[in-house]
Amino acid sequence: MQVKSFETSVIEAKRFGKHGERVANIRIDQNSNIIQIVKTQPDLASIDFRFTANYVGMGFIKIEGQMIVSGEVDQLITDWSKDGNMSPDDANVVHNTIVSNCLPTALLVARDIKLPPPFPLPRVNVQKKPEHKHSDGMEVA
Repeated sequence: MQVKSFETSVIEAKRFGKHGERVANIRIDQNSNIIQIVKTQPDLASIDFRFTANYVGMGFIKIEGQMIVSGEVDQLITDWSKDGNMSPDDANVVHNTIVSNCLPTALLVARDIKLPPPFPLPRVNVQKKPEHKHSDGMEVA
């Protein structure tokens, strides 16, 4: 399966408290869900999705949209219609596409409404260079 296009149609966000209120332990749950899969052409399918970043007790960010995929869409739709699941390979492609496209958007929205980033940001730790002792003479072995 190959992703042909990705489109965001809804961005909703809310902070429950006032800016500056401190919460001791912040839990951020992220989830991507498939809402619907529909065949649009013989080898294309449209997948409606929802991505949420839930800041427990603090707020939420919800992003909805649609992606178009190509490939073995008949098998994808059959699997999805049967029990709401996809093959692991297809699920990896779909959910990784959702997360990799929605997380940067969620980061910007979180900044705008004064919520923490929805994922841990890397910490930079610059180490001091070890000092080299210069010898005064020649080294003999």
